[in-house]
Amino acid sequence: MNILHLDENHPVLIEGLSELGFQNEIDYSSSKPEIESIIEKYDGIVIRSRFPIDKQFLDAAKNLKFIARVGAGLENIDLAYAEKKAVKLFSAPEGNRNAVGEHSLGLILNLFNKINTANAEVKNGEWKREANRGIELDGKTVGIIGYGNMGKAFAKKLRGFEAEVIFYDLKPDIENGDAKQVSLEELQQKADVLSLHVPITETTNKMVDNAFIQKFSKAFWLINTARGECVVTKDLVKALKSKKIRGAGLDVLEYEKSSFENLFRDKSEMPADFRYLIQAENVILSPHVAGWTVESKEKLARVVVRKIKTEFA
Repeated sequence: MNILHLDENHPVLIEGLSELGFQNEIDYSSSKPEIESIIEKYDGIVIRSRFPIDKQFLDAAKNLKFIARVGAGLENIDLAYAEKKAVKLFSAPEGNRNAVGEHSLGLILNLFNKINTANAEVKNGEWKREANRGIELDGKTVGIIGYGNMGKAFAKKLRGFEAEVIFYDLKPDIENGDAKQVSLEELQQKADVLSLHVPITETTNKMVDNAFIQKFSKAFWLINTARGECVVTKDLVKALKSKKIRGAGLDVLEYEKSSFENLFRDKSEMPADFRYLIQAENVILSPHVAGWTVESKEKLARVVVRKIKTEFA
């Protein structure tokens, strides 16, 4: 089988597939139309998020047997049409779930203890102890929406804290010892912290809007390491200003391009709501790197190799 690699990944991916007898070629720079003109030569493609795999691409890929996504989300792939064309789909959420869990916890602890603010002040010669008095996670209720690979990994990280961990998921009866499954209504009644770990779907797109936020019985902290489109930024900013949301740790933003590689070409394009986020002391931002560790890069590659081997080797 001939495999075309459209994004650069950890070397163990190509090495592993070569050992299985697959022929590997790379093209990290050609445009989507250019790739479409040659894609019929290949049995499989390996991609992260370089461009969408849509109906046009799949029609051009006449001999395609599989698409391997080196990551968790599959929103850039026309899943229904791929299935209709009998193209297998592989993703690798197992590979970066630990990294996402750690990053989510890091965002909470950073917010609770005002670490970013205190760091900047000390480096500027200021020594404000009372202003930087933190709060503790123990005794709080952490609510998780989405209890798949990422949500479970995050809940596992909370074992060492004396916090109540609850979750809501569309799938019934998936509770384990790390968190209690509850209704969305109960989560909104109890949560001090809300952490999102959902894929982007019709249900989750713009899920966290003003109506959703106001259903929480108390002010809460928001953590989003899922997808930026899950949160309506203008409604988040409104809630931050009113203190309904006490602070936010955002690894993903509504403004991201589909490739996740950039936001704006220059500062003049920045919406007012984004300008508020970058200036707010109770907001921490990171550039879609929650699952982007040295270790996860290799784990993702190994998971993809294993899944392709299981199906085709």
